[in-house]
Amino acid sequence: MIKSKYSFYSGNIPVNITIESVKDEFVLIYNVSISQISANTELVLDKIRDELVNKVKLGIADITDPKKMDYVKGKFKETIEYLIDKYFPDIGGDTKDFFTTYLMHKSFGLGKIEIILNDKNLEEVVVNSAEDPIWVYHHEHGWLKTNIILKDEGLVKHYSSLIARKVGRSITMLTPLLDAHLDTGDRVNATLFPITSRGNTITIRKFAEKPITITDMLKDKTISLSAASLIWSGVQYELSAIVSGGTATGKSTALGVISNFFPPNQRIISIEDTRELTLSKHLHWVPMVTREPNVEGKGEVSMLDLIVNSLRMRPDRVVVGEIRKKREAEVLFEAMHTGHSVYATLHANDSEEVITRLTNPPIDISKTR
Repeated sequence: MIKSKYSFYSGNIPVNITIESVKDEFVLIYNVSISQISANTELVLDKIRDELVNKVKLGIADITDPKKMDYVKGKFKETIEYLIDKYFPDIGGDTKDFFTTYLMHKSFGLGKIEIILNDKNLEEVVVNSAEDPIWVYHHEHGWLKTNIILKDEGLVKHYSSLIARKVGRSITMLTPLLDAHLDTGDRVNATLFPITSRGNTITIRKFAEKPITITDMLKDKTISLSAASLIWSGVQYELSAIVSGGTATGKSTALGVISNFFPPNQRIISIEDTRELTLSKHLHWVPMVTREPNVEGKGEVSMLDLIVNSLRMRPDRVVVGEIRKKREAEVLFEAMHTGHSVYATLHANDSEEVITRLTNPPIDISKTR
């Protein structure tokens, strides 16, 4: 029985989605269909992809340098178009664009995962192992099982490594856990076997393409006009703020909304373990992220290191992804005392719990601060 049916475009690729109940399945099935690609055509496209890997030689610097991203994509696209002309000499321009986008996703991106990431109805896309279908979390229907299965554990690991390299990190048997982000800003967590005993995993949390604003929150009645006015006044008078809440309650979203009140003539330094914040383009903003140590235990850049360093960068405001440790909290409160406006998030369900968490282990700072 079909519960829902709709279509969207992933680049030039028309994607048809059917959500239906299937006999002997305990959840609804999220069926992905790309109608223009037959089984035989896909075999030829896979052959082109294998040839593409040999023709396009890229170094780590090409992949990890964001300034070279357009160059890299252009190099891939140029070679793909040459190979498509070679194997499909009689196809039209629209079909050629379609095949080019499809091969870009498979060769440079995350394959079919990248295709369904363009579905605005999804909040989460997860790979539990190569043996299981990909799962998605749908706004309306909750968790759904898809008809997409990745070829093997090596492909899952390849996708994880690709994501890691693009943000200057690594995921290996020695460092089997990864927190990173995609070019779109979507947050990624990945793990390798045997840490996850059934296989390698990828979890992608999709963020809204258009950042939420205070106007959106007022329209949706997420915040009252008086509360929004109070926050606006507090930001204008350069008061510091801590945004608290439980897991997945929208702390980072609220921090992003508050940042829209920052004056454009002030310097903003943001500090995070994994890039989640996306501030307005009109702001004078420098985003910073932590770095894990290498296999020799060297090269780590902690959040404390970045907080201390940020105070030497003449910031008007410092934005911190989350307070977790005592030393981080101490430096932040010292920054407040020296005249900096500081904004941070903290896991706590209400204002009373904020005080309890800050003044008890592991943070354990003095109430006199």
